[in-house]
Amino acid sequence: MDTVTPDTLNMPPLGFYERTTIPEKIRPVPYTYVREADVLWSKIIWRMIDLRQKINLPLYYPTVRMRDRKSLTQALYDAIMNKEIYAYDPLPGLTSPGDEFVKRMTLKEVRDNMSTASEELEQTDMNTGQVRKIVVQGELRWKDVKQIIVKEEWFFDSKRSVLEVRVLGLCPVVEEFQFGTQSDFKRVPTFWVYYPEARSVLTHTAVYNNRNDAQATSFDDLIFKRRFDSYIIRETNEYNNRTISDYKKGGIPNMLESERIHYDIFNTEHDLWEF
Repeated sequence: MDTVTPDTLNMPPLGFYERTTIPEKIRPVPYTYVREADVLWSKIIWRMIDLRQKINLPLYYPTVRMRDRKSLTQALYDAIMNKEIYAYDPLPGLTSPGDEFVKRMTLKEVRDNMSTASEELEQTDMNTGQVRKIVVQGELRWKDVKQIIVKEEWFFDSKRSVLEVRVLGLCPVVEEFQFGTQSDFKRVPTFWVYYPEARSVLTHTAVYNNRNDAQATSFDDLIFKRRFDSYIIRETNEYNNRTISDYKKGGIPNMLESERIHYDIFNTEHDLWEF
C-alpha cells in the first residue's frame, strides 16, 4: 500500500535552485470578515468537478507518487494520514448527511475507501512446511478518482455590496466497475474534508503549471481564484436537499436545471440592488 513518507534529508534540488515559495507559505489568503447581520441572502449549493476535463487536469494528475507534485486527492489524503485535518464519513452516498460533517472517519476507514480490496494469500514455509495466511493490502486508487464534489455557500454581503462564495467542503469520488448492473460504473464518495480546515495544508501544496515551471501556484490559490470548471448537482431545498438527478431524468434536463440554478443566483444579486 502507498504510504506517506517525508523527503529524505540532503536530497538534491529538482532544478538548479531550491523552490521554496509555495512550501514555505505561512498562511492562506485571508477571507474578508463577514458579520451575520450583513448577510442579506445566502444559498448553499453542491458542484461536481469532472477531473477528465482539460482545465481540471492539474487537480487530477499525478496519478503516481512524485517528489515535487501531488494531485488534490493525494494532498488531502496525506494531510488526513498525517493527522493535520479530519475526514468525515460520506456514506450512504451522494445525497448523504456526510457533507454536514457529523461523523469523523478513522485512518483505516479512509485507507479502505481509497484502496482496492485486500487479498488474503497462503504462504508455505519451505523449511517447516507450515502454511500461514498473509493479508496483502490493496493499492490506492489515484487513477479512479474522476470527480470531486464541492460544497459551497454563495452570499450577498450588504455592507460591501458584493456577491461572494465560500467553499465549505471537498469530497473525492471514485468510479468503480460493477458487473450485472445497468450502468457499468458506480460513483462512490470516499471522504469529506472541511475546506476551511484544509486551506492551511493546500496553501503550501504546489499545482503544476504546464506553461512555466518557475511560476507555480497552490491548490488553495487555484480554488480561491475559481480556476476550475464544474456544474451544479444540488441546492438546499425542502425535499431533504435532494439532488437534481432525483427529479430530472436525462443528461440534458439535468444540465438545464444546473444552469437555471446558476442564473438564479446571479439574478438574485441583481434583484437585491435598488436603482
